[in-house]
Parts: sequence; C-alpha cells; structure tokens
Amino acid sequence: MKNHKLAWLAATALVSGHALANDPPVNGAHALAVQNATLSKNTEGKGFGPQAPRDLASKAGLNKRVFAFAPAYQEMNLCNIHLHKNAEHKGGEFTAPAEAGGHAAGGHDADGHEAQAGFRYARPLTTAEARPLADDVCKGEHGGLQAGDTIELHYVHSSADVVPGPTLGACLSESDSNPQLRVEAQVFVLVNDARAADFKAYVKTGDVGGYAQALHIPKNTGTPIRYAGSTTGPTYNEKGSPLQVSWSVRPKVLKVNAESVGQWCQANVFKEDHPHPARNIVVDPRLLSRIR
Repeated sequence: MKNHKLAWLAATALVSGHALANDPPVNGAHALAVQNATLSKNTEGKGFGPQAPRDLASKAGLNKRVFAFAPAYQEMNLCNIHLHKNAEHKGGEFTAPAEAGGHAAGGHDADGHEAQAGFRYARPLTTAEARPLADDVCKGEHGGLQAGDTIELHYVHSSADVVPGPTLGACLSESDSNPQLRVEAQVFVLVNDARAADFKAYVKTGDVGGYAQALHIPKNTGTPIRYAGSTTGPTYNEKGSPLQVSWSVRPKVLKVNAESVGQWCQANVFKEDHPHPARNIVVDPRLLSRIR
C-alpha cells in the first residue's frame, strides 16, 4: 500500500495475536485483572470509542463516542473471513470460560505460552462428537483445533470497493482508507462427525447484486445482537483499538465436521491456515457502547 495511513491500518489487523509473547508467566486470573486495569489506564481520557468483544448479556455501556452503524452486510463488500479459537464474545450458547479449571483468559502457562482466552460451547457433546481426531487441524503457532473445540468466525465487510483477501488490509483501498466496517459473527463447534455440516459451505464466496458476499451466512442461529465496537485480537488486551466496527453476533452455535474446517485451512483466498487467539472481553463500562 502506498500511503502511510493504509500501511498503519493494515498493521492493526483484526487477527493479530503476538503482542504478549514475551510477557512473563503469571497466573491467568491475576493476569486478566491486571490486563483489564491496564487497558482502562491506557485508554483513560484519550477518546477511544467503544471496544469489542463483550459480554452480550449486558446491555450497559457508558462510552460517549458515537458513530453511524454500517449498512447491512448485503450492501457492503465482504473483505475478509477469519476465525478465532474459542468465542471471543460471551453470550448465548457460548458462556463456558475456555480455561475453566486452568488459566483464565490473558495468562500464560509455566512455559510462557499464552493461555486460552474466550469462551466455549456451554452444552455437552456426545462421546462420538467429542472423540479426538487422529491429528489436530489448522495447526499454527498457538496450536491447532480438535473435535470439541469452539471457534468464532468473523465475516468482515467494508464499504470500500474491495474484493475478499487476507487481513484487514483487504478491507481498505487507495480511494477509501477509512471505510465503514461491519463484522457478522457466528460461533461454531467442531465435532468428529462426517455427517455434520460442511464448514466450507459457510465460507463460500461470490457476487450478489454487485457486492462480494459470503453466500451462506447462517440465518437459523438466532437474532443477531448488534452493537458498536472495535476490532479485536489480544494485541488490544492492554490498549484500545482505534477502529470503529458495527457488530452482529449470532447467539446460537452450529456444529460442523471438524475435518471440513481443516480442509478450508489448507487453501482459501484469505490465507487463513490457523485459528487466532481471542481478546479478553472488555468489562470497563467506559469502553462499552450501550446495546439498544
């Protein structure tokens, strides 16, 4: 990209997850409290807008920054699809802390590896559904995915004249470096069942009415919870995201064949080959919009 603003914005990609790699090992619950306090301190009085993700059950929010909601996704261009291991949001059918019984979100284990943030499907799977695969799928620096794992998929849309591609940079153009952004979010659960839904169907793209679109965004997973927020990812655990995003998060999960998720990770236009870590849910009401 030719101008500095585009380069800077692209560098703040939705899925960055390496900011904490050199932090010393700390207890997860303590780390979470420290990071939440640091986020509040680092954003105080600096005019940051509402942040994401959040607890969807709480509608409260005191952030005074207001921006216009982005148009419906059908009137925008799909620019990126990526997934996070565990649901970044808490709500609906995904309320079980990912690190229940271990580290809480935001900590590190004894070897300095980042503990899992986010939330998991709160209902039990059958023994067959949860039977481990022979090998992880979508393996990356932060590990891979297995049967029983929860993921949150983000369909990112832009008001700019763009086509689908890798990272947030695909949502910007030379003629529009400050587009409106919308994320349609869907939580999936991976199961060891070849008869389960094929994940690849939900990430198939095409042209609809002159707009780049995901052709099969689920319509049977509840009324989306809509709110004003920001970009996510653990880069922003201790600092505010400056970008404004209109969010729509569906409250019900879909079960998908775990192997089909792995197949998508092997080749896609978004160059997504592994799950990204989750950002801590934002709890400071001064950094949250009111859900209306």
